[in-house]
Amino acid sequence: MNNIKEYVQEHKDRFINELIELLKIPSVSADAAFSKDVIATSEAVKTSLEKAGCKIVEICETPGYPIVYGEHIIDKNLPTVLVYGHYDVQPPDPLDLWTSPPFEPVIKKTEIHPEGAIFARGSCDDKGQMYMHVKAFEYMIANKNLPCNVKFMIEGEEEVGSKSLSWFVERNQEKLSCDVILISDTGMISNQQPSITTGLRGLSYVEVEVTSANRDLHSGLYGGAVANPINVLCKMIASLHDENNHITIPSFYDNVEELSTEQRAEMAKAPFNLENYKKALDLNDVYGEKGYVTNERNSIRPTLDVNGIWGGYTGEGAKTVIAGQAFAKISMRLVPNQDWETITELFKKHFESIAPSGVKVKVKPHHGGQGYVTPTDSIGYKAANKAYTETFGVPAIPVRSGGSIPIVALFEKELKSKTILMGFGLDSDAIHSPNEHFGIFNYLKGIETIPLFYKYFVELSK
Repeated sequence: MNNIKEYVQEHKDRFINELIELLKIPSVSADAAFSKDVIATSEAVKTSLEKAGCKIVEICETPGYPIVYGEHIIDKNLPTVLVYGHYDVQPPDPLDLWTSPPFEPVIKKTEIHPEGAIFARGSCDDKGQMYMHVKAFEYMIANKNLPCNVKFMIEGEEEVGSKSLSWFVERNQEKLSCDVILISDTGMISNQQPSITTGLRGLSYVEVEVTSANRDLHSGLYGGAVANPINVLCKMIASLHDENNHITIPSFYDNVEELSTEQRAEMAKAPFNLENYKKALDLNDVYGEKGYVTNERNSIRPTLDVNGIWGGYTGEGAKTVIAGQAFAKISMRLVPNQDWETITELFKKHFESIAPSGVKVKVKPHHGGQGYVTPTDSIGYKAANKAYTETFGVPAIPVRSGGSIPIVALFEKELKSKTILMGFGLDSDAIHSPNEHFGIFNYLKGIETIPLFYKYFVELSK
């Protein structure tokens, strides 16, 4: 593995250009208008795995978008690493907030990324991080030092709930059998301090609709006499938190995992500067559930947030109407032991119960997934820590993430394998937001670090 740095430097420009070409394809899985682009991206991923040296690569059809599967088996007696990633991306909206077009990648230098970062939708989440694994595999094949078997499973529906992945995994357990699952779809503390994600929150995502009259009404003739769905929806949403920002849905906290004082103290060891956090987000102050600090609120506590709200007239000028309908999209991030389907049902029951008699309410569940905690004493965790330590010069810190990767719990259930989350992104990379980017340093450092995981995983497995 000694020449990995040399290999990365030698092929640096090619690695960056290949990623840029992949980022040009608008593989937005949430919008059917981009379906051809999503399919085209799966073909591009297949080609990249073939060029990297995979013995078998295939596009596997599913009820939704296809899964790209690849494998390189060198000895069935050796351990097998299953690499998971996704090639679909979030919608780029709002487009007017991007400083450059979301699917025309450009490299810009920033304060955090003085060597440059690639600005494009999907650059960090997850095309850039997924592609690190393809290039790390290419290096191991080219230098004949792949120490074990490897399988790839790259999907196209992660940003819309991974429904087809569940279907695929349940039907291909033998094909996907492995000793450890390796994912890079998370982040690390900083470019100086690596970290390994040891916990993920679950997710329940719903859409709500409030209806009053059978049409939009004149606000002068009907105002004050009929329920205004927008007013009602706002009141209902506001009631979902109390004065301490505690979620008011009955039984919502019944199964919430409460960390001990010792566990919270261990979490607090991770470097964090509140003033820098506020400055980076241009905040006057932080906000959240009483009794918890920022790094606990966004990782070990459940949340309920409105992701979008609309209704009535929003065009230029004035139109004095009472909308017939109002809508909102709401996500709940859940912690381990909270079942997402149970939480979805609790939300539905409560939201319907608090509606005034003058309106009708519909709750439409979209998707969800369970939370996950991975042990820090496993061979996979130790291998990842040794790999980070070698390339960064300091050990990784275990952290819990506020994000969700619903399929991680599914993998453990169906494949009976632990997942290691080796992320190389940063909190400042603006994933899911305008101006998403991924540092050149982070991209190349990932390619440099991943082969070491294979090396140490095999050594520790003996």
